[in-house]
Amino acid sequence: MVHPTLSSLRTFLHLLAISIWLGGQIVLAGVVPSLRRSNPDALTNIAKGYAKIAWPAMFVIVLTGVWGLSETNVGERSSAYMFTLALKMLLVASAVTATLIHSYGTSKLSKGLGGAIGLLAALFAAYCGVLLAHVG
Repeated sequence: MVHPTLSSLRTFLHLLAISIWLGGQIVLAGVVPSLRRSNPDALTNIAKGYAKIAWPAMFVIVLTGVWGLSETNVGERSSAYMFTLALKMLLVASAVTATLIHSYGTSKLSKGLGGAIGLLAALFAAYCGVLLAHVG
């Protein structure tokens, strides 16, 4: 068996938290339209329940991301790597901001756009992470 390291633990926690954040949003995107028709009162409870695990997951994403960045010698990275890293951080900040707008907005527009932009930004941030991981 390969010996576990702090780096592998960090990567595992990062990926687990990303799967909670993104997976939950994707599942909710599929479930919400049906629930809105059949049981609209359940939406609030489901959203609150998801938020109880999603926001701690985002905290873990940021914490493990900063941890990983602290172990990366960015001075030796290419400008393409640095651009992708900056884009990823911008997308994560956009995902958090849009999700907060979705969570606390009161209009259908703020809820709809906040949710859609939050999900898309998180998906693209995850893809940027994959790109960065493949560069080494």
